This record gives sequence, structure tokens and C-alpha cells, in this order.
Amino acid sequence: MHGNLRTAPADFLAGGGEMSALMEKFDWAGTSIGSMDVWPQSLRTTISIMLRSPIPMVLLWGPDGIMIYNDAYTVFAGGRHPRLLGSKVLEGWAEVADFNAHVMRVGMAGGTLSYRDQELTLYRNNVPEQVWMNLDYSPVIDETGKPGGVLAIVVETTERVLAERRIMAEKDRLRELFHQAPGFMVIYRGSNHVVELVNEAYYELVGRREIIGKPLVEALPEVADQGFIELLDNVYRTREPFVGHGISVYLQRDASKGPEERFVDFVYQPIRDGDGQITGIFAEGSDVTERVRSEEHQRLLLNELNHRVKNTLATVQSITSQTLRMAGSTKAAQEAIEARLFALSRVHDVLTRENWDGAWIKEVVRHAMQPFQATGHSRIHYHGHDVRLPPNTTLALAMVLQELATNAVKYGSLSNETGEVRISWHVDRSRELPHLLLTWEETGGPPVAPPSRRGFGTRLIERSLAQGHLAGEAKIDFSESGVLCIIDAPLIAAHEEPAQLTISEARS
Repeated sequence: MHGNLRTAPADFLAGGGEMSALMEKFDWAGTSIGSMDVWPQSLRTTISIMLRSPIPMVLLWGPDGIMIYNDAYTVFAGGRHPRLLGSKVLEGWAEVADFNAHVMRVGMAGGTLSYRDQELTLYRNNVPEQVWMNLDYSPVIDETGKPGGVLAIVVETTERVLAERRIMAEKDRLRELFHQAPGFMVIYRGSNHVVELVNEAYYELVGRREIIGKPLVEALPEVADQGFIELLDNVYRTREPFVGHGISVYLQRDASKGPEERFVDFVYQPIRDGDGQITGIFAEGSDVTERVRSEEHQRLLLNELNHRVKNTLATVQSITSQTLRMAGSTKAAQEAIEARLFALSRVHDVLTRENWDGAWIKEVVRHAMQPFQATGHSRIHYHGHDVRLPPNTTLALAMVLQELATNAVKYGSLSNETGEVRISWHVDRSRELPHLLLTWEETGGPPVAPPSRRGFGTRLIERSLAQGHLAGEAKIDFSESGVLCIIDAPLIAAHEEPAQLTISEARS
């Protein structure tokens, strides 16, 4: 009768592949579960099912957890196979004995355990390996109605976990590159252009506000009427990218201020899914505001330069023709032309240093009078608040001072050893536009007689002040005590600094 309760070993091992043969040859009598002929039917049935499974499975039988496994498990066991067969689980996998001790306690108490991507360090081939597994443990009930062992399904997921981690690392790297990219980047999802992802440069462009998860028309309402929504709609509909260069956009970057104009280069690139369907739009570009403004400033400077060159050439032509016509000799004409052109050159140097934005009056006076100071005439004094002059006024004033000083050296207060020149000015703000009022006063020179006719110098002074939009005028009084010239020239903008001492007292 006892024999009828047992089946021949070959019966339940049949069809088990390599492990069937190994189990049949193994000396089970040397283990705590004894030889096969005393194995209970519950053990035989479980082994029969396990051996035929393509899934890695291992049976931990009895209190010692004697290991019996199938062919699929041999691949997982690696170099530990076939030594694991018939060994106690706590000894067979000594490096994870604590983990398996917990499994045995729970399983032999009738409980189940399940792990997903459980990480363990195993020595399958005599070297430590990080291994990830899906593990499911279930008790096997024996003839007594109690757990006789624990059946484990072991599916290694190491390759998948590492692949996912590589993908995640790559995604993190790409996300980091995305966020740190010097140009702005944004991903819009769907036909409503919902803002899904933006980088730091995009926040810098539009201002820091809550925009993620909102359609663009809600995230940046100020762009609704600027044509950008229509551009995105067209890219989404036609599946064709759009490239823009130096496009103007008004953005509410600061809630406390009005919209600010910026200029951007950008590309709208459609995003396709695996089926080729458009799912969104990737936008990337650069804030080129400084470049555009610099180019515009450069264009203005070139236009201004062209205008200045034409005016300068006209002035040179006038100086040359009038001087030649009025000069008594070729040498006198040459000297007069050189002096006047040199004065024009000096004031151009001043304006060039200031990028032709204008110049301070004290610097203009100092440069205009410098040649006459250098010849020993240190009797030129000036006084007044430092006033910022527009370019036109700067040029005109320099030419006027040159003419007045030249005449003073030849005929006026600087033609002897005792005469002096005093230059003073102030800004008259009582009129609609501020006016510069400058006085040239000569004293101590030889007696002055009014000229019998208006010379070129006088005409140059008047023409210099009246040219272009300057609309200035000069009044010259040839009194016996010395020449008195009062210059009245409008200033579009005048910026005054605190009063300074005269040149004779404060400057060398």
C-alpha cells in the first residue's frame, strides 16, 4: 500500500530537461528531506509542475529550505549551478542569507511575499553583481495541511532596470542641457499650444510667472494680438517649421511696468509621434534685442556720419572759397585755411570721443583756445556752469571761437602784451526752449574801429550759428574798448554741472 502512494522517480521528473537528470542522480539521502522514495506527493507534484515551466522557479523545501529548481533557474544561478541543487538556501546564497531567512519565516508561516525590481548583490560568478529581480514567494501546503516549503518565481530584470536607468540618466542629462541652454526653449503640446516645458532662458525672456500647463494665449496674454498664435496654428496645421529673424515682440516682463519690446530669432518645429502625427511644437531661439538695437544704432550712426561728412565738406568748401576770395595773398589764405580747418579737426576729435552725442562746453572752449594759449597768450579766461551741447551747437561754437580768437590775435586784445579775453556763458530757461548765451569780451587791447565792410570771419560766425536747425545768432559790437560778441543759440537739452573756476585759476 505504501508503494501505491508513491510513484516512480522517473514519472514526476519526466520532461524536466537537464534538471530532471541531475535530480535523479543527486544523493538526496544526504539532505534533510531524505531520498526521493520518501518524498510526499505534494513535493513531487510541485516539482513536476516546476520542471516543466519556462519561468525560473526554485522550491525551498522543509525548514532548511533545501533548493530544487528548474532549467530556467540555472541561467539565473550562473556559476552557482549545479552547486545550489540540494543545498540549504541560507548557505547556497550566503550573501543574502538575511533576506532569504525572512522569506522562509513568512512562507513557512503561510504568508506570501512579492517584490518588484528587488535589488540584491549576488556572487553568481565569484564576483559581486548588482542584480534586480521580480520575486514572488508562495507557501506549498503538504499532506499535513501546513506549509511544507516555499515556491519562488525568480524573474531577473537587471537588463531592463539598467536600460531604464540609462534612459532616465539620458533624459536627465538632456533635461539639464535643455534648462541650461543659452537660448530659450519651450515645448507646446496640442493644438491649443499648452506650455509643457520651458528652460531658464525662456523665463528670463518672458518674466517669471506661472505659465506651465496653460495655453500660450493664457500664459502670455499680451502676445495674443501679435501674430504668434497664428504662426503656431499654421505650423501645427501645415506641419512645416517656421523661422523668424529679429522679430519684435512686446512682453509684460514686469507686472508693475508696461509691455517691453524685445527682438528674437526663433524656430517653431513641429513634434511628431511614432505614427507621424503632430502632437506639439518645439520652439527655440535667442533674445537678440541688444544685437538689433546695436545694428539700429550703427545704422543711425552711419546716417549721421554721412550727414556730418556732407556738412563738413560743405563747411570746408565754404571756408576755402571765401578765404581765397577775401585773402590779400596766397600765404595769408593758406594760413587762414589751415587755422580754420585745424579748428574744425579739433572739435571733430572731441565729438568722436563722445560718439557724436555732443560735448561739454568747457572742453569745447578749452580745445578751441588751446592753440592761442600755447603761443603765450595765457590771458584767455572762461567761466560758467558746464553745459552739455548738442553736436550742431558744438561745431558751430568751435568755429565761432576760432574766428574770434584769430581776429583777437591779429587785431584785438591778444595782439599786444596786456589785453585779455573773457568768455562767459549761462543757460537761459525763460524761453520755450533753453538757450545758451555766451559772451566774448575783449579788454586791454588797441583801440578798435568798426570794419568798413563785413569780412568773411563775420559771415562765417553768422553762418555757423544759423546753419541747419540751430537757428542761432551772434551780435558783434566793435566798441573802442574792445570787441564784444554775444552768441545766442537754442539748446534742445541742457545739462548743467556745478560752477567751476576760470581757466586761469583752476587749469594749467
